[in-house]
Amino acid sequence: MAAYKTLDDLDVAGKRVLVRVDLNVPMRDGAVSDATRIDRVLPTIRDLTKKGARVVLLSHFGRPKGQVVPEMSLLPVARAVMAKLGTGLTFAEDCIGPAAETAVAALEPGGVALLENLRFHAGEEANHKTFAEKLAALGDIYVNDAFSTAHRAHASTEALAHLLPAAAGRCMQAELEALAAGLGSPARPLAAVVGGAKVSTKLDLLGNLVSKVDQLIIGGGMANTFLAAKGISVGNSLCEHDLGDTARAIADKAAAAGCDLVLPMDAVVAREFKDDAERATVAITAVPGDAMILDVGPASVKDLKKRLAACKTVVWNGPLGAFETRPFDKGTVDVAKEAAKLTKAKKLTSVAGGGDTVAALVHAGAADQFSYVSTAGGAFLEWLEGKELPGVAALSK
Repeated sequence: MAAYKTLDDLDVAGKRVLVRVDLNVPMRDGAVSDATRIDRVLPTIRDLTKKGARVVLLSHFGRPKGQVVPEMSLLPVARAVMAKLGTGLTFAEDCIGPAAETAVAALEPGGVALLENLRFHAGEEANHKTFAEKLAALGDIYVNDAFSTAHRAHASTEALAHLLPAAAGRCMQAELEALAAGLGSPARPLAAVVGGAKVSTKLDLLGNLVSKVDQLIIGGGMANTFLAAKGISVGNSLCEHDLGDTARAIADKAAAAGCDLVLPMDAVVAREFKDDAERATVAITAVPGDAMILDVGPASVKDLKKRLAACKTVVWNGPLGAFETRPFDKGTVDVAKEAAKLTKAKKLTSVAGGGDTVAALVHAGAADQFSYVSTAGGAFLEWLEGKELPGVAALSK
C-alpha cells in the first residue's frame, strides 16, 4: 500500500484541482522542441477532465528569480499543451491574484487552465506560506505530477501539499512505483550502472549504492579515477587523481558490504578527442601514456552483458564512455541494447534516469524498451543518493 494517495482515491467531479506539472520544456525559435514532459502529464489531465474536474495547471519555466521575465512566459507552452490535449485551454497571465482568480472561476467541469510561471513570484522558490495560501485559495484539491521538481521544497511542491487534500498524479505515481522496483524492494541480483565524467559529482550516490546493490558497475571518466587509485596508469584520460583516497574508501566500503565493484577490463583509446579519431583497443593495464580512455572495450562489454543476464534488476545513471562522439558511443550503445533486450524478454527490470543517461539511451534506441526512464535529473539523483525528497514526503503526510 502506497503511503500517498493517487487519483483513484479522489472524488473530483466539479472540484477545482490544482495540478503541479513540470512544463519546463526546451524551446527553439519560440516553439517547444521536445514535448516529452508534456506527454508525461497528459494522462493525469485527461483522467481528471473525464471525471468532471476543473483542472488548474501550475508550473515553473526557467529561472526568472522572482521577476516577471517576458521571455520566460508559459504562453508558448500553453499553445503546445492545447495542441496535445486537442481541447480548449485558458491561459491566465498570473498564477495568483485577479487574473488567476478570473480564469479559474470561469472554468466549467472538464475545463483546463494553465497559470503563468510560478517563479515570477519570489515566494515560490522561498517556499513562502503566504504565496502557497494564495495558490491554495484557487483550488479544492492538490495533485503533484512533477517528480522532476520533487527534490525542491518550493511553495507549489511542498507547502501547498499541506494546505489542501493531496495526491500523486499518474506520472508521479509511475515514477515512484518504478523507483520502488529499482531500489526500494527490488528483485535481486541488483546491479547499478553509474557512469559520467566525475566521481566528485556522485560521491553521495556511490556511497549509498554500495550498501544497496549486489554489483556496482562504474564507467565513463569516473572509472579512470578508480583505476588510478588502484595504481593503474590511465595516460592522458580525464581523471580526478586527488580523489584516490575517496575512491579507495568507496572500494573498501563495497568489499565490506559484499558489493562487487566492477571496473573496465579493456578500453578504446585515442590521442585526439574527435569524431572517428584514430583509435586502438588495449587491455586496461596497457593504456599508452599519451592516450585517453574514451570508451569501454569489447571484453568489458561482453563481461557486462553476462552480468546483466544474471541480474533481475538494473538501475542506470550515466554513460560508459564519451557517447556523444562516434565511435566512442559503442560500449554504451551495446550494453544499453542488451539491457533493453533482457527487459523486453521480461528477464530484467530496468530503471534509468538523469539527463545524459536519457540522451544516451535514446541515442542507443533502447529508451522505449527500458521498464522506466525518468525525465527527472536532480530528483532522480537525489533519490539514488538515498535522500528524502520534500515533494514526495509532503504527499505521504
